[in-house]
Amino acid sequence: MSRIENLVNRRSTLTASQIYRLQELIADWQLLTDLSFADLVLWVPLRFDATSWPTGYVAIAHIRPTTSATVFANDLIGSEITWGERPRLDEALSSADIVRDSEPELIGDLLIKEETIPVIYEGQVIAVISRHRNAELMRSPSRLELNYREIANNLYRMVVEGTYPYKDASSIFDPSARVGDGLIRLDLNGVITYASPNARSAFNRMGWGNDLESFNLGEVASQVSMQRNESHHEGISSSLSGKSLRRAEIENEGATIDLMVMPLLQGGDRIGAIVLLHNVTELRRRERELVTKDATIREVHHRVKNNLQTVSALLRLQARRIEEPQASAALEEAVRRIASIALVHETLSNSADAKVAFDQVLDNLVIHAADLSPRMSEINIRRSGSLAEIDPRIATPLALIVTELIHNALEHGLAERGSNLVIHCERFESKAKVTVSDDGTGLPSDFDLVNSSNLGLQIVRTLTENELRGQIKLTSGESGTQATLEFPL
Repeated sequence: MSRIENLVNRRSTLTASQIYRLQELIADWQLLTDLSFADLVLWVPLRFDATSWPTGYVAIAHIRPTTSATVFANDLIGSEITWGERPRLDEALSSADIVRDSEPELIGDLLIKEETIPVIYEGQVIAVISRHRNAELMRSPSRLELNYREIANNLYRMVVEGTYPYKDASSIFDPSARVGDGLIRLDLNGVITYASPNARSAFNRMGWGNDLESFNLGEVASQVSMQRNESHHEGISSSLSGKSLRRAEIENEGATIDLMVMPLLQGGDRIGAIVLLHNVTELRRRERELVTKDATIREVHHRVKNNLQTVSALLRLQARRIEEPQASAALEEAVRRIASIALVHETLSNSADAKVAFDQVLDNLVIHAADLSPRMSEINIRRSGSLAEIDPRIATPLALIVTELIHNALEHGLAERGSNLVIHCERFESKAKVTVSDDGTGLPSDFDLVNSSNLGLQIVRTLTENELRGQIKLTSGESGTQATLEFPL
């Protein structure tokens, strides 16, 4: 249950769609509070049913401006007032219109002016916004403050008309630009009528030497942009015309600017637009560095994989020239182990992040085992379960362990054609479990993993305990042998 639902539970007639609308407003109203230089509080009327008169209000949200000092030191969320206690809230709710021009009231040491704005959705007032401003700061406003307030009044009128917040705007506003980063005001033709100091500075960094006002924003952006082709020019001009809610980015050697275009509406007609700017030069530079770093890491894994394959090929050639069977077999085992490590690096070289898709590694290990062991064609081998993505630190020793367990089963457990070998994986919240089981002849009755002279099993135990910080257990019965490996993630 959301915070709004908790605050109005069984005390309001708000529907699920109305609550969602209020959540959209709360998500986007930082713009309103910054343009207003005011604290905003969102009040929901309390009533038992749709036909009853409200008994009062509860505050479900409170936001402070970043462009001026706050009016309220403490959050008002959860505060309740009765009907008649705040007449301007009652009037906004009853008239479905904005209530302005109130006399300032002394709150603490400040003279505060309050205005109320009904939030209308599908023709019904579902909440009321109270706007609280320091009256002392309103007496001699600058040109910036006047423009901000005019834009705020346009947006509050859109709230009343149900056109703000914009519909389906979550992708446009994420991440949301801030008023203080730069603001441009456009007329109906996309011509700049006002640009804040930070907006002018942003375009100056891109090489624009003139004032911005009286110029078409699309033309200015096209001139300073790195791309000068006709299609790009038309795309930028269209995006920055102010006719629709759009987001665009322009870039050159000096800077990269993100622009969020929001049309201003009145009575269903467009009356202009505002553009919020955000200098993302450093952010894009870091993103490019990360892309370059990731590409470099993938290239390193690719080269390591190639080098390991070269070593495997050299060892395989050497094994063919050795007449001593034990020495030749030892080299073949080394080839197999090196190839297992190479598979992990191959997966990392094709991965978009630093994780190893280990299910793919397991499938490749089975294929690789089939290439190295002629007996694999006689065995039914399958994988079940999933480990998904794991850390490379775990992936390399785990690949070696599984390889050794597969080949140990082939060499010592599976004696008959048609035998079965199953690799089962389980992943839990903080640990993983891999089981390699066969239906072969089983282990000797006096088998002891700790004292076993089998090199492969010694490798398995050492890697499990030292690299994975896990445990390995081998059990045998009438149905074959089962190796169970558990380790923390």
